[in-house]
Amino acid sequence: MANILANTDGGLITADNSVLVFIDHQPQMSFGVSSGIDRQLLMNNVLMLAKGAKEFGVPTILTTVETESFSGPMWPQLLDIFPNQQPIERTGMNSWDTPAFREAIKATGKKNVILSGLWTEVCITWPTLNMLAEGYNIYVVEDASAGTSLAAHEAALSRMVQAGAVRMTSVATVLEFQRDWAHREHYDALMDIFREHGGAYGVGIEYAYTMVHKASPARKVLA
Repeated sequence: MANILANTDGGLITADNSVLVFIDHQPQMSFGVSSGIDRQLLMNNVLMLAKGAKEFGVPTILTTVETESFSGPMWPQLLDIFPNQQPIERTGMNSWDTPAFREAIKATGKKNVILSGLWTEVCITWPTLNMLAEGYNIYVVEDASAGTSLAAHEAALSRMVQAGAVRMTSVATVLEFQRDWAHREHYDALMDIFREHGGAYGVGIEYAYTMVHKASPARKVLA
């Protein structure tokens, strides 16, 4: 029998049944990343995920650890996507240990929690295990997360999957929010996000727009 998670749309996440969490995207945590992903690509994937979630109205929670004393503020590029949102500040490495974080998750009423953060082996794994124990479905966007080594990143992903978490990637997560290209409400905005952050996929979209459909290039021209 197929293992279809409860509180999903036949196993799929949607913009209506999910909450997205960004954990510790801060300078000091970024310095320690050495799990095989280029830091610029990591940032690109995080921003694509954030913009996609915002476009589809997915509730999003930001949290940081020891901002003033050690880690530095959350990436300004990420904060700019959610300008009216204040990250939940923590002293502990495990977000689930912080009451304000637990309350923010519970307040959304969502049972599918999508995680992106630094580092995979600590600040993603620990709350994942706790939230799984509390009955949440956890989806770890692995190319929008990173660890201190490839071994640490992969071991953490294995540990979480063995406990019941689901591995995801950034493009696939945003596409799951869209799901059907016949739904045009978010189409143009989504194409803009992918053209800016989608790598080879975005280049292909730009080619199709300009060469096949004869649209104008996606340039930002100053007045």
